[in-house]
Amino acid sequence: MKKHLSLILLTFVFCFCEQPENYDPLRSISNDIAVLASDSLSGREVGTEGEKMAADYIMKEFKEAGLQPKGTDGFYQSFFVKDADNPHAQPSEESGEDGITGYNVIGMIDNPSDQLVVVGAHYDHLGMGDFSSLHRGEKAIHNGADDNASGVAAMLHLARVLAKKELDRDVLFIGLSGEEKGLWGSNYFTKNPTIDLSQVNFMINMDMVGRLDESRGLAVNGTGTSPIWNWLLDEVNSDSLKLIKSESGVGPSDHTSFYLQDIPVLHFFTGQHEDYHKPGDDTDKINEEGILKVASMIEQMIVLMDDDEKIAFTKTKDESDNPRFTVTLGVVPDYMFDGKGMRIDGVSEDKPAIKAGIQKGDVVVQLGDSTVTDMMSYMRALSTFEKGDMTTVIIDRGGEKLSFEIEF
Repeated sequence: MKKHLSLILLTFVFCFCEQPENYDPLRSISNDIAVLASDSLSGREVGTEGEKMAADYIMKEFKEAGLQPKGTDGFYQSFFVKDADNPHAQPSEESGEDGITGYNVIGMIDNPSDQLVVVGAHYDHLGMGDFSSLHRGEKAIHNGADDNASGVAAMLHLARVLAKKELDRDVLFIGLSGEEKGLWGSNYFTKNPTIDLSQVNFMINMDMVGRLDESRGLAVNGTGTSPIWNWLLDEVNSDSLKLIKSESGVGPSDHTSFYLQDIPVLHFFTGQHEDYHKPGDDTDKINEEGILKVASMIEQMIVLMDDDEKIAFTKTKDESDNPRFTVTLGVVPDYMFDGKGMRIDGVSEDKPAIKAGIQKGDVVVQLGDSTVTDMMSYMRALSTFEKGDMTTVIIDRGGEKLSFEIEF
């Protein structure tokens, strides 16, 4: 199969630049983000008018790209969450005033096939920051240009270019809502699918792909969900991006819902930053060319796998094995760091880390009695503490080991 795909790749390189007539991808990506991350949408919180405006925009772009509606009401699939303040709330088909109604937006490139690929991105965000915000101060609109207007822009670009290609497989595009509240939209879709889930070959999720920087680092999560992923990713990495791979199919984004249905998944992510879940996540900080590089890699993958057999699914570390936390250090991990330890990409106010003197850029190498070699070992160490506990954190700051006493 690898030889077969390599031959296809050689042919594909010469035809890859074909685009819809008069289509300017960078301008379109920029325009999509400008619309979705504008103040007029008030942060796109699920259940608000801003969310519905964003849904209407995505529907319009799907329609103009030539996609067929695949929701339960045209392009839309509504879901209702009654106990919205419950972190374990489950979306349902109910309705009423005492709850939140959200909308998935679903369109399909309908080819003569009994298999399909799913491409998704969540479009909701935090509104005025009443929940999950890391902002301290007066309320402000959280436009979410990177989180996740960037992923939606990449999805819309793929819808436009793939609709013009002659593919054997169907491609289903989903603008998902309620992700920020607890993967509501993807949870509901996978339990109430508008297509036959058994026909899904794989699912691609793009969440925060708008900050590709000079290090050219691209995190790809879910590489353990199919044996083909590692080889295929290296094969299509024509821009020589630095791929930081993670095997787990479980993570804090919508691909998790599909993985739990035994579907191979990949989640693309260009990294955490200081504007995450803050009003500063705005359009002026977006790298449109970086978004295009990520989308182009995914386009190559979909085309290369179009006429091959259905890929195998493999389970990764079970989600029930993930550590559970009762305390927090108050830091934002650097998910792009591939060295030894857990690098800190941001420090939250009024939390143990900043009170102790820990800074952005510090690398945690020991927490209490536990050596920290990576993200997972850090989480395991953190899960052993409870509120009121005191311990020592050892960090590497520019090659110097420093010790800090903290209280949770």
